[in-house]
Amino acid sequence: MKGRKWLGPAIFVVIFFAGFISGDITASRHAAQANVAFGKLKAFGDVLSTVQGSYVEEPNVDELVNGAIKGMLQTLDPHSSYLTPEMLKQVEVETKGSFGGLGIEIGVKDGVLTVISPIDDTPAFRAGLQAGDKIIRIESEPTRDMNVMDAVKRLRGEPGTKVTIWIARSGLSELRSFTITRAIIKIKSVKSKAMGDGIGYIKLTQFQQDTDGELEKALQAFTGEKGGLKGLVLDLRNNPGGLLDQAVKVSDRFIESGLIVYTDGRIENQKFKYFAHKNGTYMGFPMVVLVNAGSASASEIVAGALQDHGRAILLGTQTFGKGSVQTIIPMEDGSAIRLTTARYFTPNGRSIQAKGIEPDLVLGDGKENPEGHPTPLRERDIERHLRGEEEGKEPPAPGKTVPPPSKEKKEEPSGKKNGDKDAASKEDAKDPQLERAVELLKGWEIFKLRYIDKGKAS
Repeated sequence: MKGRKWLGPAIFVVIFFAGFISGDITASRHAAQANVAFGKLKAFGDVLSTVQGSYVEEPNVDELVNGAIKGMLQTLDPHSSYLTPEMLKQVEVETKGSFGGLGIEIGVKDGVLTVISPIDDTPAFRAGLQAGDKIIRIESEPTRDMNVMDAVKRLRGEPGTKVTIWIARSGLSELRSFTITRAIIKIKSVKSKAMGDGIGYIKLTQFQQDTDGELEKALQAFTGEKGGLKGLVLDLRNNPGGLLDQAVKVSDRFIESGLIVYTDGRIENQKFKYFAHKNGTYMGFPMVVLVNAGSASASEIVAGALQDHGRAILLGTQTFGKGSVQTIIPMEDGSAIRLTTARYFTPNGRSIQAKGIEPDLVLGDGKENPEGHPTPLRERDIERHLRGEEEGKEPPAPGKTVPPPSKEKKEEPSGKKNGDKDAASKEDAKDPQLERAVELLKGWEIFKLRYIDKGKAS
């Protein structure tokens, strides 16, 4: 989500006193809290002056102040951070889907950098990094207490250069090193293919500036085929999120009207509601949405909206649970603050934060915690995570657990010969979640032909 351009010295007042401008508090309490804040600022000035005057070597004042700002924001939650001008440029580049690096999403668990998910078709993915891997060292530098932004800065670099990281993994008795060659990470946000019998498959890898447009092209291609689109699998697995406006537009493609998502924060200008529009909506076919522990943020917004509106069946495992809003607030010197300002809620008022979205049908990918496979990292596992509204309460009943797809031999579709590329490819056969989704959609088409359409005709 793009930050707002707030300029001038008033920016510091907004940041330090954001908590004091709520309309519910009294003027006296406002004044009391302001006095406390100014008292703490005086203490900070005293410490800074003492360090400048007494440290063994003359310190760099800019580094001291920047370190203090970083430390302040790190006490809030793992998604609030200070962005130097260089880091801000990197964030802007990410939304365009091309940057130099390894291709992994990382977080911090128990003070250790942990892989949330490797991104498909990237150097990290091809090297064999897995969700749950703990990054103990980057080159010779230990990562204990290293924040995510500092780690990202060390992992990224010029394409063609190498970086060695040391991994601790459940089931391994010692650290394992990975030397990975950095590359331009060009993330194609939309991938699609036909699964046979009018079933389409669309995978959204990340929500970037062009995601909605690319999705529209894929849907047009499917609906333009003979017989049209009879069912759609929307794959949001291992999609770490991205731009809020793209998540809203993607949801709008499949919902005719009503609320898509809303945000709620402490101050009024962080309360937003996003609605669907009938124009450009694709209806008339069933949908299955695939999700897992790597589905986060914008992915969870889409999944929650489609689930609440009854537009799709969710299949897979519980999502990551990143349901907080970050606003990027630029500073005068070219730096910025990425600040958590609100929480996301689904149309039915469900909070996503630290909880995630429960699928309607629970089905693993066949790799759930075998020996040596780490446990997926979720938002609730990350230190200092923003607590969810229902965190600590009795968890809701999980969705219905379904068995893996049948292993019975299937007949070749009429007109196709053995070896033709379709839903029965070897690659798809190794994906029980996708296979089950296709079975559900084909089963629905059979049911529709035999009972619903027949009933209308009679």
